[in-house]
Amino acid sequence: QVQLVESGGGLVQAGGSLRLTCAASGRSFGFYTMGWFRQVPGKEREFVAAISWRAGSTYYADSVKGRFTISRDNAKNTVYLQMNSLTPEDSAVYSCAGILMDIWSRDSDDYNYWGQGTQVTVSS
Repeated sequence: QVQLVESGGGLVQAGGSLRLTCAASGRSFGFYTMGWFRQVPGKEREFVAAISWRAGSTYYADSVKGRFTISRDNAKNTVYLQMNSLTPEDSAVYSCAGILMDIWSRDSDDYNYWGQGTQVTVSS
């Protein structure tokens, strides 16, 4: 059984920072890529960032490039999303997800497992 559990969301003022954590348990060794997505009510889920589990290659949406950093700790089976210079437009439910195939993708349909999400709210 695979579980992804996010934590670290909350309320922060514009310009502030948050670090999200995604802890994987179960067959986490089977994930080739881990990604972060976000979604606001009434909008489609949006790709934020992804990282290859073994090589550590990273990929970002243009909207977060230079502000967000994705990283992983293989020993802890954990993926992080460091978010700096937050704006109200970053407010959303952030979810982590994993792909079992040896690909990376910004398409949420390619991800096999999902966490429950954590709310991030940025006040102006």
